[in-house]
Amino acid sequence: MNAITLAGLGGAALVGLGLYGLVTNPHLLRKIVAFNVMGGGVFLLFGAIARRGAAAGVGADPVPQALVITGIVVAFSATALAVALLLRVFKVTQTPFFPTDPSDRNGAS
Repeated sequence: MNAITLAGLGGAALVGLGLYGLVTNPHLLRKIVAFNVMGGGVFLLFGAIARRGAAAGVGADPVPQALVITGIVVAFSATALAVALLLRVFKVTQTPFFPTDPSDRNGAS
């Protein structure tokens, strides 16, 4: 097993862990962290795919590298927006979870 295959398997594992955390955790901050872990796995997979193409004798393709760099910037911006929305949800509901009943606002019946 070479380093490229190991990086690809590690990226796939990160995507799987992030997806599991995104689906199973009800806490919104944990969902944001799980989404970032999943995004890191995708970036690692893109890097492994770009490196595998370069190892095949073809020149290194700069497009996957540019996509990863752009994706990191977009992921940072999306995380900042998600945290701002989480703070707004916490301010309105006083809990970091989504309300179970949409008509039940602030515990009022």
